[in-house]
Amino acid sequence: MSQNEHTLNDSHGHVHRDDVGARMGMWLFLFTELLLFGGMFLVYAVYRFQYPDQFHLAATELNTGIGALNTIILLTSSLTVVLSITALQKKNKLLSVLLLVITILLALFFMANKYVEWSTKIAHGIYPGSEVLLAKQNGEILFFGLYYVMTGLHALHIIIGVIILAFMVVFILKDVITHDNYVKLENGGLYWHLVDLIWIFLFPLFYLIQ
Repeated sequence: MSQNEHTLNDSHGHVHRDDVGARMGMWLFLFTELLLFGGMFLVYAVYRFQYPDQFHLAATELNTGIGALNTIILLTSSLTVVLSITALQKKNKLLSVLLLVITILLALFFMANKYVEWSTKIAHGIYPGSEVLLAKQNGEILFFGLYYVMTGLHALHIIIGVIILAFMVVFILKDVITHDNYVKLENGGLYWHLVDLIWIFLFPLFYLIQ
């Protein structure tokens, strides 16, 4: 094919796709995110080794029921993302959109639970810099410092994930993402799985050690 013919094809809307490159780029990004949280998990491990009894005592202040419920919510949301991708591959556009909307609603439910939990702790004076917390032992202060930083950063990732999934819904409805061009949806799903994976580590570290 001549150069003129290549140019003609491009002028008719042909767009070069590099699905492999897009997937590799996403995996590299996820790796940097894992390094970020991995560093925090390492800090947690060091302080927990130094103050095991105080970490156990501080953990009794957390609501294990809410933590368990949020774990179930996020695991379910991972399933709905996978089912959404499968539905789109089978050319069921509306079902794919519905499953993504369900995922977003589950994420908002997670955030509502987290808001209730944080609000309760703050109402009881348990937050960084409070007199109640400063009166506790060093290990308890460190526990709650890590709790707010790590769960807060995770909540930020939840919000980003919801925005990404909302864009995926719009892209599917506008046929930017289709049954034979769904790498964007796959990458969005990978990001959401990362959010779920991080919580699977956070839940036992903070809620189950008591």
